[in-house]
Amino acid sequence: MDWRDEGIVLSLRKHGESAVIVHLLTQHHGRHAGLVRGGNSTKMRGVLQQGNELSVKWHARLEDHLGSFAIELQEGHAARVLSDPGRLSSLLSACALADLCLPEREPHPDIFATFQALLLALPDVAWDAAYVAWELSLLAELGFGLDLSTCAASGATTNLIYVSPKSGRAVSAAAGEDYKDKLLPLPQFLVGKEEVGPRDIADGLRLTGYFLDRHILAPHAKLLPDARARIAGN
Repeated sequence: MDWRDEGIVLSLRKHGESAVIVHLLTQHHGRHAGLVRGGNSTKMRGVLQQGNELSVKWHARLEDHLGSFAIELQEGHAARVLSDPGRLSSLLSACALADLCLPEREPHPDIFATFQALLLALPDVAWDAAYVAWELSLLAELGFGLDLSTCAASGATTNLIYVSPKSGRAVSAAAGEDYKDKLLPLPQFLVGKEEVGPRDIADGLRLTGYFLDRHILAPHAKLLPDARARIAGN
């Protein structure tokens, strides 16, 4: 029972005096746990920061055992955002959501790829829009993707400014006028507009948060990550 892969640190907890149990999002083996001996040392704590990208080797006597990781740092993404509260909150929130939402040991290479892209985008100016887009990709990967291409009521492809909380489909301004108090706002950067302001990010987080909670978290008595609430204010 041996394999090698690339993995992103999602979470860890202390195990015994010096070891830690680490959950990684791996490229080919999905969300996967393993024991890292000596992981609680000063040196290893710097490597095992949430969001860091590792080269890993997993070994276990049997496939269903916890097993152990031998790790090597590939990219220290966490260090690039530690001094910025908003970017750090996005990194921590993405790690927590992947840990909460993805089934264990089920490959999701597309989510791994979009997670890598998010980590690379966090130092950029449009980091918060990249985070909202990543949550949309997570919803789609888990079978709850939103259809923002046409109006659910009329089939129109222009002036889409709402999303139906029931169907997850876009609604145009004209079709939604009588129901706007019951609809979710659709931030325009999610339908191709380039300008993004703080209100757009707040609306985007409200939109994705609603469907993450409704379809994935609430049915399992889970909550959105605390770090996520700190994104829109930065």
